[in-house]
Amino acid sequence: MKKITIAVDGYSAGGKSTMAKDLAKEIGYVYIDSGAMYRAVTLYCLQHGLLKNEKIDEEGLKAALANNAVRITFHANAATGCPDTFLNETNVENAIRGMEVADHASAVAALGFVRHAMVAAQQAMGREKGVVMDGRDIGTVVFPDAELKIFVTASPEVRARRRFNELTAKGIAASYEEVLTNVRKRDHVDSTREESPLRQAADALILDNSELSPAEQKEWLLARVREAVVR
Repeated sequence: MKKITIAVDGYSAGGKSTMAKDLAKEIGYVYIDSGAMYRAVTLYCLQHGLLKNEKIDEEGLKAALANNAVRITFHANAATGCPDTFLNETNVENAIRGMEVADHASAVAALGFVRHAMVAAQQAMGREKGVVMDGRDIGTVVFPDAELKIFVTASPEVRARRRFNELTAKGIAASYEEVLTNVRKRDHVDSTREESPLRQAADALILDNSELSPAEQKEWLLARVREAVVR
């Protein structure tokens, strides 16, 4: 059976990462969380004083990327069955999920030179196909020729509740109101940035999962994969 590229895009906290991880595991594909890569860059900025008072030291970050000082890799987690994000050989999977990183990730991701560096890395990861990658510009910029493109959406309130529950389950302190504000802020920044704005690819299939159970969502996705593979 031929292998394809599956691009999953959508708004923040839409559940696309969980969905994409599960789909990749089900069909034996490699899962790549592009959003985690931008979060890792943001964490690097916070750790190295490149992000102060809402301002990004763009020249410092450019130099760090050019000198390969921001090395992002993914390694399998035997306990979860999913890949964890590593920044310079350190597991930062939990560190990149906190609210401080979330509050600045969209601003860092909006920088053209950051996106160019991450897109090049993502395209290299998916060159052999057999990948499921989720993010904001996967179907429009990273893999415009992907055989299957999914655009995931849900209301801000639904997405904020999911993110809040996810953070609580991980023991990360946050309030629902804080998360909702962050979700709306990220929607605006992601959709209006000049470089690779979040938008639905013309040939993407829309998945509104506001009312879908995980089982119903999975069934819908597997049906779309079967259709794409035989095309």
